[in-house]
Amino acid sequence: MKYIRDFFYFGYYQALSCIFPVVIFTTLAVLKVFSIPGMHRYDVILLICLTTQYLMRKYKLETTDELKIISVFHVIGLLLEIFKVHIGSWSYPEEAWTKVYGVPLYSGFMYASVASYICQTWNRFHLKMNNWPKYIYTLPLGVMIYLNFFTHHFILDLRWILTILLCIIFTQTYVQFTVRNNIYRMPLLFVFFCIGIFIWIAENMATFLGAWQYPNQHDSWRPVASSKISSWVLLVVISIMIIAQFKEICCKNSTQSKKGRVLK
Repeated sequence: MKYIRDFFYFGYYQALSCIFPVVIFTTLAVLKVFSIPGMHRYDVILLICLTTQYLMRKYKLETTDELKIISVFHVIGLLLEIFKVHIGSWSYPEEAWTKVYGVPLYSGFMYASVASYICQTWNRFHLKMNNWPKYIYTLPLGVMIYLNFFTHHFILDLRWILTILLCIIFTQTYVQFTVRNNIYRMPLLFVFFCIGIFIWIAENMATFLGAWQYPNQHDSWRPVASSKISSWVLLVVISIMIIAQFKEICCKNSTQSKKGRVLK
């Protein structure tokens, strides 16, 4: 009975942690049916994202430090979007006043929403990363993963090599989380994969609602290829690496366990 109750509480807290992504998807769905006279859809989405970010900070759902790290994700995501649109990987066909090099500014919030979700779950579930690898391994890996999103258009795609390195480096790392004062844990590699799948499902919803378009979706919507899951998994890896570093530096509550490094 305890595990059943914890399962439902786990789902409830997961839902609460998805406030930002839910706002984005709700906005996309509503604006696909309704429009605001005199305003472009992408611009309205940006205004709603900015308002949501302000309200989350005002009502202390996010700390100032978390807002800073989420802003970093916004910049990282926007730079990646500008490059991908320029290279032709996908496009934003609608008009907007708030476009930069063909990319609407709201797009950065889609990456920021992933960071917001991770920060929310970290706080609600009191996450601890046990046996976290040394940064001499994680930092170069994170940099190589991010650069590969750019360089694979010109040289060999290294995602599978990076995935193997990821499995080697994080094979002994597990995340510890608390639900109703009961402590559970699971392998971090499994967490990477699960979040990556959920983001891929969300990507299918987003493209269906017209958030952006892949080249094969110009005439009619088609499901996003399952091969994209690997890209999202690697993006999740970068996200958790950055937030783990942030938690250690800004929160100043990292400890040393007998089995390895523990990040809270």
